[in-house]
Amino acid sequence: MKIMICGSMTFAKEMMEAKAKLEEMGHEVKVPCDIDEHLKDTSFIDNLEADIEHAVANNVLKTCFGYVENSDAVLFLNYPKNDIPGYIGTSSMMEMGLAFHFGKKIYLLQEPPHFNDARWAVEVNLIQPMVIDGDLTKIVS
Repeated sequence: MKIMICGSMTFAKEMMEAKAKLEEMGHEVKVPCDIDEHLKDTSFIDNLEADIEHAVANNVLKTCFGYVENSDAVLFLNYPKNDIPGYIGTSSMMEMGLAFHFGKKIYLLQEPPHFNDARWAVEVNLIQPMVIDGDLTKIVS
C-alpha cells in the first residue's frame, strides 16, 4: 500500500523511523518532501521566516498535497506537543481534509484530544480516522 506520513516536523526523526518500519512491512512510503531540512536542523521549525521562505521557494505544500493525493492511506504521527496529547497542527489538518476529500484511509497514531480540550478535534471526529494506538501493524490494505 502507498502511505504518506504526516505530522509536525518536530517529529521528523520519528517520521523516518515509522517510514522504515512500514517499508519493512512491504509498504511504499512517502514523508514530507522537506524532511531533510528538518533533520539537519531541528530548530528550523521554530524559524518561521526561514521556514516560510523555504516552503514557498520549494512548493512544499503542493508537493506534499500531491503525495497525499497519490497515496492509498495517510498516517498522522500525532504525538503530544505543546502540552496537547494527540496534537495535530494546521498543516496536518489541511492534509487530513485533503485525504478525506479524496477518500483515502486515514490513520492516527494516537487518540486525539477531546474536542472540549482542542476545538480542532471536532473536525478530526467528523473525518473519523482509525486510531491505531501506536501499532503500525493495524495499517492494512
